[in-house]
Amino acid sequence: MASSSVLRVLPVFLLVAATHAAQFTITNMCQFTVWAAAVPSGGGQQLDPGQDWQIDVPAGTTGGRVWARTGCRFDGAGNGWCETGDCGGVLQCTQYGQAPNTLAEFGLNQYEGQDFIDISVIDGFNVPLDFLPADGTSGCPKGGPRCDADMTAQCPAEFQAPGGCNNACTVFKEDQYCCTGSAANSCGPTDYSRFFKGQCPDAYSYPKDDATSIYTCPGGTNYQVIFCP
Repeated sequence: MASSSVLRVLPVFLLVAATHAAQFTITNMCQFTVWAAAVPSGGGQQLDPGQDWQIDVPAGTTGGRVWARTGCRFDGAGNGWCETGDCGGVLQCTQYGQAPNTLAEFGLNQYEGQDFIDISVIDGFNVPLDFLPADGTSGCPKGGPRCDADMTAQCPAEFQAPGGCNNACTVFKEDQYCCTGSAANSCGPTDYSRFFKGQCPDAYSYPKDDATSIYTCPGGTNYQVIFCP
């Protein structure tokens, strides 16, 4: 996650299938401009309402993320700042974004050749997001995750942030919310994480929320990430 939150990395397995790159189509359906970000492949791209951005992500990629940045200002050299999701003040991201930001996360061609995908609100929420297989749900048992609620409008007062809604780990930085230190192996849902889970049942609401939040597809599947679906 962002530097202000706990880092949760998708499981890395030894078996990686040889297959082609996956194509990600990233679409801005918001009624405002976003600056899409993608790492480790893609970097960044301004997307006005209705615009698409396509990137190819190499087979075997782990720790991948796609997210929307909002409230950005960049100069001609691609330097600037974003209100949410900022990745070090540059248009072309090479590092993860700053909370709050809704995340599409993925690891491609991992255990038994499968892709592992999820949506996370562990770093908070800035825009609704769907993360779906582009070629239909064939081979993807649960399809893909969706987080369509306007969580910012319902954000608890203590988590409100310009342009979004923070999560408990970002705000309180305590083991029980971050699943670190004394709670690394024993953390569970909290009243705060239940708020996020209630708004987006498909999404990670705390770092150990694997059972209801991981989706799988065959390696080589293409994907669409839709902001404000």
